[in-house]
Amino acid sequence: MTKSTAARAGSGPVRRSALVRHRSARRAAAVAGAAVLAGTAAVCAPGVAVAAPRAAASAVPTTDFRDCPPLPAGADPARWRCEVHTAAPVLTIGKVTVRLAPITMTHAEGPLPDGSDGQVWGAMHSTPTAVPGVRGLAIQPEYGGRSDFYTGTFSLRFRLLGHLLAPGCTIGATAPVDFRLKRSGPSTWVSQDPPLIEFSAYDDTFAAPAAERCGPLAPLLNHRLGLPAAEGNLMTYDASYTFKTYDRLPRIPAR
Repeated sequence: MTKSTAARAGSGPVRRSALVRHRSARRAAAVAGAAVLAGTAAVCAPGVAVAAPRAAASAVPTTDFRDCPPLPAGADPARWRCEVHTAAPVLTIGKVTVRLAPITMTHAEGPLPDGSDGQVWGAMHSTPTAVPGVRGLAIQPEYGGRSDFYTGTFSLRFRLLGHLLAPGCTIGATAPVDFRLKRSGPSTWVSQDPPLIEFSAYDDTFAAPAAERCGPLAPLLNHRLGLPAAEGNLMTYDASYTFKTYDRLPRIPAR
């Protein structure tokens, strides 16, 4: 299926592929990800190896599906599912490495009326994290406007927060940072009822732009962070996801 402009903006149907996990011993010691609950669908694409389900975990929390987006016209609610995934990524960008606070992303996926695979973006939530070694500076990921979890790609901006910085100070302000996650090794079913599947992924190929809109301290800030950085960046992305089909969700009005 050919991607539409809307699909590249994260609001329309896109094609399917799998997210991936990095096991490079060279990087794992520095930036090991931590698995957390809730998820994305790409690891369950056809042909992806999935480990045998384990017994349901007693600590599996109730997931909030309030960000599930409306379905495309003509979509079958019984064949579309809303997926919620949460991860605590570890980000190396320029000269700094930071374990980000958990982020949660919600999207929907299923077959379109013409039989092709579709996907609709829902929402993303995150909170700031202090940047190690840089006093008074925090970083917060924000949705960059593009997502394609079928191919493991999405974009983020990184808001920088500090008393001396302008309110709009952001890495990727003009053009967001594009990630293409890759998987190594199978995903793992933690629970079948409710469904809960863990997965891991990484990207070590993205370029990190300079921080922009930061005020007069921008040159010093970028020097301290080592930005822009065309290489040497890494994001590990250990996470899990859960889902419900739309026929099991409350009716969601069109936006």
